[in-house]
Amino acid sequence: MRESRCKRCLLQELDGEYFKSIYQYIENLPEEQKAGPGEYARRLEVCRECADLQNGMCTQCGCFAEVRAAKRLMACPRGRWQQEK
Repeated sequence: MRESRCKRCLLQELDGEYFKSIYQYIENLPEEQKAGPGEYARRLEVCRECADLQNGMCTQCGCFAEVRAAKRLMACPRGRWQQEK
């Protein structure tokens, strides 16, 4: 029997070991390039509720939502959250 996968999940909710390199990339971003922890969490909550999130990826831009949300100067392609100044 095939296991059902969450289509509107972030990578952390899928297979954490498989996506370990994504989290290492986020962790290794220079601090000045990272969104603050509160802003990152807020962005991910917006992404979690978005119909464009499919298996950890944004279907609008093709990025991993967690990577886009982690970068301070990034914005949602649908304008649901904006970049930090």
